Amino acid sequence: MTEKLPSPAFLVLDTTSPYRNLAVERALLDVVEPGELIMMLWRNDDTIVIGRNQNAWRECRHEEFERDGGRLARRFSGGGAVYHDLGNLNFSFVSRLADYDFATNVEIIRRAIGSFGLAVEATGRNDLTIDGSKFSGNAFFSNASARCHHGTLMLGVDMSRLARYLIPDKRKLEAKGIDSVRSRVVNLGDICPGITPESVEGAMIEALSQVCGSEARKLEPSRIDWERVAQLEEQLSSRAWKLGSSQRFTHSLENRFEWGGVQIELVVRAGDIVDAQVFSDAMDAEAIERVAQSLHGIAYSRDEMLRAIRSALLSDSGQMLHDLEKMVVEGMDGA
Repeated sequence: MTEKLPSPAFLVLDTTSPYRNLAVERALLDVVEPGELIMMLWRNDDTIVIGRNQNAWRECRHEEFERDGGRLARRFSGGGAVYHDLGNLNFSFVSRLADYDFATNVEIIRRAIGSFGLAVEATGRNDLTIDGSKFSGNAFFSNASARCHHGTLMLGVDMSRLARYLIPDKRKLEAKGIDSVRSRVVNLGDICPGITPESVEGAMIEALSQVCGSEARKLEPSRIDWERVAQLEEQLSSRAWKLGSSQRFTHSLENRFEWGGVQIELVVRAGDIVDAQVFSDAMDAEAIERVAQSLHGIAYSRDEMLRAIRSALLSDSGQMLHDLEKMVVEGMDGA
């Protein structure tokens, strides 16, 4: 954890609109002060939230879901699709980049859930589990000055709707040795009867104070730019943001790696890539977007695509770059 303890503040939202909640969350990155840790607690009613770079048609039965009264939302962070209802309490931790400390955030959750006699473990790339079952998925995004770590706390989520509308990647489940998304997750209410979003809300605020070493204060609403929130809410609720382009792609490459699944979808005309989208549940949403941007306007050839991807991931020359290079070579052999 950081040597100097952060100054804690909390905000509990009373709206259950995913577009409003995600808009307020994003606006907090613009107002968080140096040395401050803001914790926001919020709930969405009957919502599927997909990651920044995911393909809505592949991740969920969103048309059926919306016909049945649900709402589809796309967040600013990477990662996979999740189902939210009022049995799900969501958290957001916002701090300046220089102050960001994942371990501090996780410790707050550990203490809060631990106060109910439950032992939390951090596993995989972004999961919190109890006895091997996931009750919380976490994701991250940043702007130029601040970072947000947010996630879910499954307390009494309707598992039948989760299983009905989400479309899990079978290769991801096979890699984890399980046969369905429903068998992978657990409601804390099934382990600890009587636990409620309200009781966990109080425990999270208490844990925030304990971990930061000072009493957490309520965030003054006047600090938030509500005009900016309204603009963000309009963006987040738009069909263009939620569903993206309806372009008919002509060429496709797809694979799943340890860091996430990826589909590269291209529109090729006269030997050139005139449109490119990269769909992924990778946690590094910014890297995926750089890859997509790098492919626009180049010749449709293996060498040009490799050159573009290497340029996009120059500062991230790790496993993602290695895997994407191999995927392009194998998928375009001879191109």
